[in-house]
Formats: sequence, structure tokens, C-alpha cells
Amino acid sequence: MEFTGATISAPFGCRALRGGGPLRTPGWGADGRRRRVSSGPGAEQWRSWKVSCVATEKPEEKAAAAAGLGVDFADEEDYVKGGGGELLYVRMQATKAMDSQSKIASKLLPITAETSVLDLIIIGCGPAGLSLAAESAKKGLTVGLIGPDLPFTNNYGVWRTNSKDTVVYLDRNKPIMIGRAYGRVQRDLLHEELLRRCHEAGVTYLNSKVEQIIESPDGHRIVYCEPDQKILCRLAIVASGAASGKLLEYEVGGPRVCVQTAYGVEVEVEHYPYDPSLMVFMDYRDCFKEKFSNPEEENPTFLYAMAMSSTRIFFEETCLASKDAMPFDLLKKRLMYRLDAMGVRILKVYEEEWSYIPVGGSLPNTDQKNLAFGAAASMVHPATGYSVVRSLSEAPRYASVISDILRNRVHSEQYLPGSSQGPSPSMLAWRTLWPPERKRQRSFFLFGLALIIQLDNEGIQTFFETFFRLPKWMWRGFLGSTLSSVDLMLFALYMFAIAPNKLRMNLVSHLLSDPTGSAMIRTYLTL
Repeated sequence: MEFTGATISAPFGCRALRGGGPLRTPGWGADGRRRRVSSGPGAEQWRSWKVSCVATEKPEEKAAAAAGLGVDFADEEDYVKGGGGELLYVRMQATKAMDSQSKIASKLLPITAETSVLDLIIIGCGPAGLSLAAESAKKGLTVGLIGPDLPFTNNYGVWRTNSKDTVVYLDRNKPIMIGRAYGRVQRDLLHEELLRRCHEAGVTYLNSKVEQIIESPDGHRIVYCEPDQKILCRLAIVASGAASGKLLEYEVGGPRVCVQTAYGVEVEVEHYPYDPSLMVFMDYRDCFKEKFSNPEEENPTFLYAMAMSSTRIFFEETCLASKDAMPFDLLKKRLMYRLDAMGVRILKVYEEEWSYIPVGGSLPNTDQKNLAFGAAASMVHPATGYSVVRSLSEAPRYASVISDILRNRVHSEQYLPGSSQGPSPSMLAWRTLWPPERKRQRSFFLFGLALIIQLDNEGIQTFFETFFRLPKWMWRGFLGSTLSSVDLMLFALYMFAIAPNKLRMNLVSHLLSDPTGSAMIRTYLTL
């Protein structure tokens, strides 16, 4: 089937190749400490991976993106988290020009060589880093923010109390009305608001890349930055995204990282086939059986569509999760094929988006002295990819704990009653992020993630048909991350009770055979 309407250029095509590259030897961090090495290719094989790009129709974009590719990774998992074979698309997305957002350096005072020891340094300038920096400085701490001066380029979606209703299409039967609103965050306003809070709270800033964090003899942290700068602080928190293995250590033997990828376009169309008053949360109807039949192309994808007006629409083709990232080129082909089949003619392209979200994987080691927040702390929901709302909502509480620790207001007995030798302050902070209840919830979500990536399109349609037949408080709570670990067990039992026999068999087989099943049981029984 030929595509109609506007052609959307693909500036780059990326693929993983062999042949040498400037990647750090896996297993050893910048500070010389041993790190987790994921299963997979051997050390020599891993070192030979690099990113290569085919030709582009836009040389200036290629040069700009390539100039920003001075990155290396701690190990294979870190490479996958950072973008893997889709790395150049990920870098293009991160470095898109957003003229409506202020430069951080234009709003915050600089961290200078004369700066005395800071209470706290936060590494990373995304929503997690900016929100935590502002909240921590409001507590009276001297806070420095370090990271590249980049805008918010991703589109974030949130559940709302008053906005357009939401609809799901799973097959040719009647669509499912969610009965709950879903909206898109105004990323420009979010960036400016968080930046305003940082400014008012007195956060200082250094536009640099952090190379390593070490502990000085007097217990302070020394944060080494490019080029040849070092900043002293009492505590350092890494909030630089999921691919932070150079600065953090993660648990050995955890679940494999999966990836959610999505290709999106905001466009002007001649005709919109959906009701513009409804937000299309998922359209899993399969129109690809003949077009994309190769095994590597068979992972289910769905359309996400949000009308900005009757003719200006944001479309996104999404692979909810897969073991290996579904390539953006394939997602784009699927989106164009789907829109063509629906009779959608694109008149103008406003923006392209390449969304790459690592899900699952190991938790950080909670006995390390460097702390983390946001995706670096594995706070991304394994089954949905959501993380921004959790980071924004947990920043005030986490900042309070950090403040109390630095002001010596927290005693270990508060966390370990009867213990004669309590944990370190860093451990107390880690336990705030990952208490036993959070770990139980995460083990359940990891179990669900491992199930989803095994399902074909028919299987995932059946899964979600069953999911949306649950009581509303259950599936709404799951999507909103408000269910307790006990609620999640009720959720599982109810879903098993109403599921078709084939899905029941899949659930039982998955529980008994997949490592995430036994890990979930152990976590529930031991924590």
C-alpha cells in the first residue's frame, strides 16, 4: 500500500555494528570499583560495539548530533539504557532545539571555583533533577546542579481529573471508554516552573558533564567534571537518567532491561478519523498482518492519538515493551502504514519525536554512598514506562529526608529498632526511595512486564480486554500506581478469575517458569 500525504524525512538510520569504539571496559567504574556486568556478550565482544549511522538528508543535523555523541557506558545494560542501537535517534531527541525554554545558565547563578563545600550536588537537569534541587534548597541546603544545559524535549502524559475522556480500541468490537481524563503536560511550562523554583530557592548551576564521584578522606564527595573541574559537597545525588552506570552501582543478577520505544509526529491533517473530543489511549487493532510478517517485526504496537484541535493531531506508534528495542524506523513505517489505511492525509509536520524508555532492570545497590533519584534510581514504572509524576511527587519527601540526614536529625534507630549499629546516612536515604513495600510492588510489575513481552497481538488484546473488565478501582489504580502490594495480589486473583482459559494457562505457566515469578514470590515472603 502506498503512503499518501506528506513524507516525513528520517534524518538518520542507526544500527549497532562491530569494529571498535570508545566504550569503557565493562565491569569497572571510573573510580576503580567493581560493578555489575550483565549477562550477554563477553567483554571483548561488548567492547567492539559502537554506533554507526547511514547517510542523512540533513548534514547539519548529523554533524550536530554526532558532536554530542561523546558518551561511554559502564556495561552492556548501561548501553541498552542509553539507547543501544537507537542511540543516535535518542541523542537527536535530547538535543532538539526548544527556543521557548530558557537556558538554565541564564536563570541560575554559577557554581564557581571559589564555591565552598556544598551541602548537596544533584547531577542531571531533567524533571527529576530540577524538582529535587528546588525542594532541597527550600529546606535551607546549599544545592548545586550539574549537567548539560538541555531543554525538556519529550512529551509527558498524565492522568487528570478534568480533560478529554479516554478511549481504547482492542479489536473490531465496541471501543472501551476509560471514564478518566488523560492529558499532555506543557513541557515548556514545566521546565520554566521548575527553573523558577530553583532560582527562588538559590540553586547554583554548572553546565558540565560529570566523570566520577569519589569520597575524600574527610568524608566529603569530590565530583569531577569536564574539563578538569572538581566540586566538593557533603552528599551527591545522581539524577541523570537511566544510563548512569558510570556513577552508580546496581544489583547483580537482576532482571534484564527491556525497552519501550515510540515514534511520534505532531501534524496537520486533512481529516481526523477519531472523535477529537476523546483521547485515544491505545488502538491495538492490527492492520499489519500482511505488511509486517517477519519474526523480528511481529511485536505488537498500538496507536496513541491526541487532538490539539480538529486537524492538528499528535500521533504516536508505540511498542509497550520488548526485549530488544523495536527500531524507530520500523515504528515510523508502521505509523505511516496505519495512518494511510485509515485515510489520514498529512498536510504539515510540526515535530517528530523518538521516545526511548528503559523499563525493568536491576535496582541500585543500597549500600553505596552515592545516591540517585528518578530514572537513575530505577523509579520508572516497569509495566507502563511512567516516571515523571512519581519523581515530582516524591521530591518534597526525599528532600526532607536528605535535609534531616545532613542536619543530623535522623538516627538509625528510627529505621532499625533495637539495632546497636545502624545503617549509614546514605543507606537511610536509599530506604526512603525503596522501602520493602515499594520493592514488593516493583516485583509484581516486573512479573507483568515479563509476561507482556511474550504476548503476540492477539494475546495482548486478550490481556487488555481482561484488564479493563476488572473493577475500575483496580485498573485505574494500576495505571496510576496507587495500588498497594496487597491490592496487587487481589488484582492478580481477580484477573485470573475472569480471564479466558488460554490467558489463565499463560499466567500459570509464566508464574512457574519465568524467573520473575519466583523472584516475586520471594520478595513478597521475605520483605
